[in-house]
Order: sequence, then structure tokens, then C-alpha cells
Amino acid sequence: MRILITNDDGISAPGLQVLEQIAVDLAGPDGHVTTVAPAFEQSGVAHCINYARPFMFQQIAPNRYTVEGSPADCVLAGLHQVLEGPPDLILSGVNRGNNSAENALYSGTLGAAIEGALQGVLSIGLSQYFGPANRELDDPFEASATHCKTLIERIIAATPKDQPGYQLFYNVNIPPVAAADVKGTRVVSQGLRPGVGFHTEQTQSPSGRNFLWIRGGNQHVPTAPDTDAAVNLDGYISVTPMRADFTAHDMLDQLGSIAT
Repeated sequence: MRILITNDDGISAPGLQVLEQIAVDLAGPDGHVTTVAPAFEQSGVAHCINYARPFMFQQIAPNRYTVEGSPADCVLAGLHQVLEGPPDLILSGVNRGNNSAENALYSGTLGAAIEGALQGVLSIGLSQYFGPANRELDDPFEASATHCKTLIERIIAATPKDQPGYQLFYNVNIPPVAAADVKGTRVVSQGLRPGVGFHTEQTQSPSGRNFLWIRGGNQHVPTAPDTDAAVNLDGYISVTPMRADFTAHDMLDQLGSIAT
């Protein structure tokens, strides 16, 4: 198996090291793993691409490259500059923090998976939920390292080979617990944390200039039952199949009256 991996936390992120080992195990002795990751952190850039300016790209080790750009840029660089022919699989992560619920819309981890799907390659974003039960472990990515290989194999086996239109990609979130406490896997829809969203916080430099930090909300507010963050907080891995189709299909008929 030929696998391209990337992330949004940057080339030095510990979660990327976890993913590289998962990918090596998946690929097997006859496989090939290539890493193309951002040179610096790109969290929250979603599906951004650097369309208006070029970006630096360099090889730093055998089969390891850095891009001064977004995760989606990394996928494009990997597919069109590094690899000879498309890989069998693109993996993005393992993100430090969850990409459940509304976080999915901001996620650079999923931005890479979206680009991979648009390029016709099966793509999976993987994120490790953090919380009191795993944040202080010697290895807070323990649950991801333990459970992701088998799960990815099951996702590959279950994915249809022929997909008309927008292709599937997957959002996988590992619960905020130790590996031994993971209860299982649930295939669920994306949720929405009620009352949780990003906001700004103002600070001032010693010279009097104003700066704004973007702050997130409480990540331990559950979503509706049988949706991603709800099952994560109950100790389950969530798998959410997605497509890059933003159409509100339920509204097409209802809005028919405005057509002219």
C-alpha cells in the first residue's frame, strides 16, 4: 500500500509521529509511506490553499518533505510533485485535539482530507480528543496509536470503490480516554455543541497596541445523542463519513418558489 500523510500541527508534532508509525504498519513491508507536512502549525486553516502566492517546499529527509503552506497545499504538493502516481490512501493527523462537531468546519486536518477526496484519493482525518482522563498520560496519543490501524483497515474495506460525484472522506475522532478505556467505535453524524463557538479576547502590548486572540469554547459540552462529540465523551471512537457538498438538499424543494 502507498500512503501519503500530512497534518495541520506541523512537521514536528508528536501526533504526526504517531501517524507515521500507524502508516508504516498499514503499508506493510512492501508498502511506501511519504510525509508532506506544514513547516509550521496550520491549525484552523480549514481547506485553505495558497492560490495567490507560491510557497517554499523542501525535502528534509528520505520520504519527508515540508511545505510553508496549508495541509491542503501539502496534499497538492505530495500528489503532484513528490509521488509518481496517486497513493492508495491519504491520512491526516493525528491532530492534537478533537475535530468533532463545529470544529470540523475549521479543521486543517480535515482540509487535507477534503483535498485528497477532491483529487480522487480515499482520505481520512484522525484527531485525538483531549480531556482530564488522557491529557496527563505519558503518551496522550496512546488510544490513537492502539486503535487506529485496525479501524482504518475496516474503513478501507467498507468504502465503495466507485463513487459518482463528490467522493467520501472520513472524520475520525478518538475519545479523551486511555487506550484500555475505549469502549468501541460508532458511525455517527456530525454534531453541534449547543452554545459553543469561537470568540475573541483582546490583549494589549507594552507599547499600547491592541491584539486579538481567537478562543474556543468548552470542548466537553456533548452534542445530540448519536452524534460525534456525544459518543466521544462517552468513550467511543466516532467515524463520520463526509462529502464536500455544502448543498442543503432538504431546502431545494422548499425554496422552489423563489425560482424565476
